[in-house]
Amino acid sequence: MAQASKNKLGIWTSTSLVVGSMIGSGVFLVPAAMASFGSVSLLGWLFSAVGAFFIARVFSRLSEMVPAGVGGPYAYTRYGFGDFAGFMIAWGYYISIITANAAISISFVSAMSTFFPVLAKNSLAAVSTGLAAIWLLAWVNMRGVASSGKVQLVTTILKLAPLIIISIGGLFFIRPENFHPFNGSGGSVYDAINTSAAIALFSFVGIECATIPADNVENPGKTIARATMLGLVICTVVYLLGSISIMGIIPAKVLAKSPTPYADAAAIMFGNNARYWASAGMAIAAFGALNGWTLIQGKLPFAIARDKLFPAIFGRQNKKGAPFFGIVISSTFVSLFMMMNYTKGLVEQFKILILLSTFNTLVPYLFCAASYMIVRLQTKQLYKSSLFVGLIVGALAFAYAIWAIAGSGKDTVFYGFLCLMAGLPFYIWVAYKKKTEVDNN
Repeated sequence: MAQASKNKLGIWTSTSLVVGSMIGSGVFLVPAAMASFGSVSLLGWLFSAVGAFFIARVFSRLSEMVPAGVGGPYAYTRYGFGDFAGFMIAWGYYISIITANAAISISFVSAMSTFFPVLAKNSLAAVSTGLAAIWLLAWVNMRGVASSGKVQLVTTILKLAPLIIISIGGLFFIRPENFHPFNGSGGSVYDAINTSAAIALFSFVGIECATIPADNVENPGKTIARATMLGLVICTVVYLLGSISIMGIIPAKVLAKSPTPYADAAAIMFGNNARYWASAGMAIAAFGALNGWTLIQGKLPFAIARDKLFPAIFGRQNKKGAPFFGIVISSTFVSLFMMMNYTKGLVEQFKILILLSTFNTLVPYLFCAASYMIVRLQTKQLYKSSLFVGLIVGALAFAYAIWAIAGSGKDTVFYGFLCLMAGLPFYIWVAYKKKTEVDNN
């Protein structure tokens, strides 16, 4: 595989951006959330993995068809549907990123509390630690994509290490009786698979991340496509083997009440001291995910501003080629949202932000699947691959996105839709300014 130039992301750093963004600290808790369903939840993992494959395939193909599409989901939606749809998707997606980064920073603080118990008791210490992580990584990303890419590659390797050790090593500690009952949900097998698949779905969010900094990727048409699919394969293997191992090691009733399932499994496998390196893995996972999404929170508004659909200040770059102002402004919002969680009167508002973040992460998948089918029909003579197969892939990705949105819950859809509508006046303003500039010229 070709090496990346000094200021470009190559195949491995692009893959680490995908894997690092998908695997946050939340994945360490998923086995406990799945435990009450029984081993049928493994089929839920498979269902979500198959759906994620079609989404990943859409992004891979779009990266080849629109290699200059900086901004990923925004660029692809704009290419297929025009400025308005592109802006609305970008608006919601941007809000979801800065909200998710606030949640990730909170997860980082929570993981670090294992080593520094004061973080679980003192809000000032917790907020200070969260702010330190946010602004340290903002500084790293201001030094350019090469700097961010190095941090991402290292943290991805470090976070994968404990996951892989437990996922593969745990297979030798499995007790078959722990997989019973097959369906412990109390409902039908179909409902159990459907619900567990909805939980698993959010572990695949971030699969689109390599597409967003396309202008900083070496040979983006090929590298992004390969990194997206490779990242999906790595994460799917880790998720599935990890779930099998932990469910086989820890009885379902115990697992369902565990706040640290990977740490509990590590303790059974290697002794109580192993809890600490499992917690370290959680902290590194959160830190690495925050780094990847900090890169994204600068590049996305940069792409929109470059098309004159966002304030021009977001399009400014420093000498390192980093969208300096975009990173600073976005990190400021992340800091404010993070502090809301530690303010008693604002905790409920923070939970609402998480709900709208979920919706506005899934809607871009829907529009990108539709854009892919439109672009594929428009360019049917340019590609050797079957048009019929391409449209089937797009249709299945579209159907999966619809299912994911419907399964996210009515509150999520409600608050997410309100968030999108809040961007409408902003679009009218920027569209008017853009038209005025064109008319004056």
